[in-house]
Amino acid sequence: MKNILYLVIPFYLGFFSLTAIAQSDTTTTEEEEDYSIYDNLDFVDEAAKRYAAVKIKGVSPQKLITIGYDYQGGYDMEAGNLTDLNNSSRNVYLGQTAKVNSTQGIRLEANIPVISKNSLIVQVGARFWDINYDFDDKAGLSNPVLQTLSDNNLTSLGLNTTIYKPINETSFLLFKVDADMSGDFDYSEFQPLKYNRYSVAALWGKRPSDNKQWAIGLSRTYRAGEMNYLPVLLYNWTSINNTWGAELLLPAKAHLRYTLNPRNMLFVGFELEGNSFRIGNQGFDSAIPNDPALQDLELRRSEIRFRLMYERQITGFVWLSAQAGYRYDYSFNVDQVKNGDDFFRGFFGDQPFASENSLTNPLYFNISINLVSP
Repeated sequence: MKNILYLVIPFYLGFFSLTAIAQSDTTTTEEEEDYSIYDNLDFVDEAAKRYAAVKIKGVSPQKLITIGYDYQGGYDMEAGNLTDLNNSSRNVYLGQTAKVNSTQGIRLEANIPVISKNSLIVQVGARFWDINYDFDDKAGLSNPVLQTLSDNNLTSLGLNTTIYKPINETSFLLFKVDADMSGDFDYSEFQPLKYNRYSVAALWGKRPSDNKQWAIGLSRTYRAGEMNYLPVLLYNWTSINNTWGAELLLPAKAHLRYTLNPRNMLFVGFELEGNSFRIGNQGFDSAIPNDPALQDLELRRSEIRFRLMYERQITGFVWLSAQAGYRYDYSFNVDQVKNGDDFFRGFFGDQPFASENSLTNPLYFNISINLVSP
């Protein structure tokens, strides 16, 4: 199973947050605000064509802007031998195990609707993640993978667009496209566009009632670290009394929801989170600069987060979101991707890794302030 600003303007149909545009406001009471930006979909003239509304009842409000902080506790990082795949018979740099005191960073996200009408919804978004590794003994690091994580950390920049196209009163299409540039880049210099990584997804779905919505489709995704092609299942459901619900986008994420009241919600579930990060872009201090073993390296970073989440309205359209749980290492291996031309390994490919690495698994927490849809 382990095998298993500089971006292009093209956006990708991705796997990252399809449920965001498919979600809506909280359970409605007479005195509460309606947290859906798509209310115009609920009313159509009797003579006009009816379309499947993008929302169902009871789900958490759509997040337009998010400012968050992510923290993982201490763990061990075991880096394997780093091998030049052009000469795989010799190990170029020996493996090393190091202790990481913490991994932490700021997360900024925005998802803004640019077209919102009964026959079409288009949303564009952007993301910035800062991932900082605090090693216990930086001076003692000799493995290049550990060195670059300690010296340069990781950054992920992304752009995306999501398109919701209702076909009729009960059927719809959902598309998403993402473009990401992730790695230990020095972003003061232009990076070649060939190092961007793209994800796409397309789904066909049904909305049989105000309390249920489902869709099936296919995706090209980097959620598991390396490029993969996977089926997708979206399922949103709310009970008749609006107390219980489910918000699923398998295999990326799945949560059960309990609504204490329209402004307080609890969730339990998991999310698969990851991407491919190009490393070694700022060089290796203790290595030969032109060593072929240190060229075109990509860290296939992916983790499963088992978590509890709590979301609460602070005031008006400002909500607090807090999550805590267990981070499980899914992939932390390194590939050698010549000239940035990525390849497909999938679950059954036997292409060797340049370095096979592993992490122990800590507790983590994440807290964010969110501006939700009016």
